[in-house]
Amino acid sequence: MSSPTALQIAGAALFALALVHTFSTRFFEHLAHTRPRHAGLWHLLGEVEVVFGFWAAVLVLVMAALAGPAQAVAYVEGRNFTEPMFVFAIMVIAATRPVLQLAGGLVQTLARALPLPRLTALVWLLLAGVPLLGSFITEPAAMTLAALMLRDTLFARPASQRLKYAVLGVLFVNISIGGTLTPFAAPPVLMVAGVWQWDMAFMLQHFGWKAALAVLVNASGLVRLFGRELRALSSVASPEGGSSPDTRPPAPALLVAVHLLFLVGVVVFAHHPPVFIGLLLFFLGLSAAYERHQDPLILREALLVAFFLAGLVVLGGQQQWWLQPLLMGMDAQAVFYGATALTALTDNAALTYLGSLVPGLSDEFKIALVAGAVTGGGLTVVANAPNPAGVAILRGQFSDGAIAPLKLLLAALAPTAVAAAAFRLL
Repeated sequence: MSSPTALQIAGAALFALALVHTFSTRFFEHLAHTRPRHAGLWHLLGEVEVVFGFWAAVLVLVMAALAGPAQAVAYVEGRNFTEPMFVFAIMVIAATRPVLQLAGGLVQTLARALPLPRLTALVWLLLAGVPLLGSFITEPAAMTLAALMLRDTLFARPASQRLKYAVLGVLFVNISIGGTLTPFAAPPVLMVAGVWQWDMAFMLQHFGWKAALAVLVNASGLVRLFGRELRALSSVASPEGGSSPDTRPPAPALLVAVHLLFLVGVVVFAHHPPVFIGLLLFFLGLSAAYERHQDPLILREALLVAFFLAGLVVLGGQQQWWLQPLLMGMDAQAVFYGATALTALTDNAALTYLGSLVPGLSDEFKIALVAGAVTGGGLTVVANAPNPAGVAILRGQFSDGAIAPLKLLLAALAPTAVAAAAFRLL
C-alpha cells in the first residue's frame, strides 16, 4: 500500500475527531447551561445530527487549503448524496398523520389480538413487526414509524431510563437486521445487491429467516425482562398512549391511500433523486392543501438527519485508503466480526460499498461482510443510516434531552450478540 497523502491523513484525523465529538455531545449541552454567553454555539455542537456535517465542512476547508478550492468543490460534487436525500423524503412522508393513523390502527388491532397486556403487546409489535416491515417499506421509513409510535405510547409514560435505553438498543439492532429479507430496503444490502446479483430468494435463504428469528428473540427478550415495569406503566396512561386521547376526526380513507401511494413512489424510485424529490415537492403541496388532516411535518428533524448523513458521505470518502486494506486482509470468519466492530465507527453501507469495489471475493466472504455490517448497525448513532432518524425523534424523551452514546452501546450489546449468533451459528 502506498503512503497516504497529507489530505488522506487529515481526512482520517477529522473523522476520528467527529467520532469523539459524537460521544461528547452531552458535554457541549452542559456548556450551553454553564456558559450562557455562547449557549447557541454549544447547543449547536451538542446536536448529534450536526456533528458529521460540521466536521465535513472542516474537511472541505482543509481540502481547499491543501489542494485548492476547485478540487474541494469537485470532491463534494463527486460524492453520492442519494441516501441522505432519500432518508429526508421518506422521513417527512412516513411521519405524517394519515400514515401514522393507518400504522397505529394496525398495531392496535394486532395488540388486542395478542395474549399480552396491551402496552406489552404494543412494545413487542413495534420492536418486532415494524423492523421486519422495514424490508418492504425501507429501513428509514420503519425507523420513523416505530420511533414516533414508541414516543407516543411507551415513552409518553414515566418509563425508567434503563427501559428506554434497552428499547432503543433493541430497536436499532432490529431495524438494522430486519431490512435484510429483501435486496432493496437495507442500505448496506443496497450497496452490493446489484453488483453481486443478490435477489430476494438469495436474501431470504442467507439472511432473511435468520434475521427474522433474531428480531423476534430480541423483542421477546426485552418484554420478558421488563415485563413487571411494562405492566405497571399500563395503568399510568390510556392504552393508546400519549398524555391525552386524540379527539380529532380521522383522515379520510382516500387521503390515507394517496399518502401511501407517495410513500410507495419514493421507495420505488429510491435510486432516482430527481423523481423522488419531485414526488416530495408534490406531496408538500398536497399536505398544505389538506392541512386540517396533518400534524406539523417533521422537516427540521428530517433535515438534521440528512445533514448528518451527508456529512458522513463527505468524510467517509477519505477513509477508503485505510479501511479497505483492513477489511480485505481478513478471511470470511474474521471479516464478520471485523465488520461488526468497524460498523460502530462508520456507516455500515460504507463498509459493504468498499467490499463491492474488490473483484474476486468468495461468496462466503461477501455474505460474512454484509452480515457483520448489519449485525453491528445498532451499536452507535453512526452505524446505520436510519439511526439518526430514531435519535432525532426520541432524544427529547431522555434525561437532558440527549442520548448518551455509551449507554446506547451498552444497551445494544445483548441484541447484537443475538444477531451475531443467528448469522454465524444457524
